[in-house]
Amino acid sequence: MILQAASSIVRDQGVEHLTLEAVAKAANVSKGGLLYHFPNKEQLVSGMVDELTRNFTEDVQSRVEHDQQQAGKWSRAYIESTFYGFGEGSDMNSVLAAALFTNPGLLTNMQEKYAEWQHNFENDGVDPLRATIARLATDGLWFAEKFGLAPPDLELKERIYKELMDGVKEEK
Repeated sequence: MILQAASSIVRDQGVEHLTLEAVAKAANVSKGGLLYHFPNKEQLVSGMVDELTRNFTEDVQSRVEHDQQQAGKWSRAYIESTFYGFGEGSDMNSVLAAALFTNPGLLTNMQEKYAEWQHNFENDGVDPLRATIARLATDGLWFAEKFGLAPPDLELKERIYKELMDGVKEEK
């Protein structure tokens, strides 16, 4: 509840309005209750990043576990999660903005998780170049959508998704 309130403040008002007082009010908790869980703003943002990383990791992992094909499952899971799962409606951009503004070092765990995923993509039984291009294209599409930088329309997005997924499918 507290982390969601903090993400909402950043998303709706901007990171400059992220204060412990504002978060306590938005979460409908006392400032003392907030401070019990997050003694300062940096720890609050750290909690936001940890929650985001945990949720995104769980979404990707679940998709990996349910993929019936062996080769390319990490790449497909990442693409699916970003296109249609976790990325949809998440507060990822709010959390990342808060971390960059507060202390970029708070992104270390997320950076480590991405490095682990990149290793998985490169060793996933499909061409490592295609897997990496798919990840970077997926990240770029997410970026374009989140920041309104000429994102493709729905029809083109579907075609991009299909192209990326075809590029990381199991070779027969």
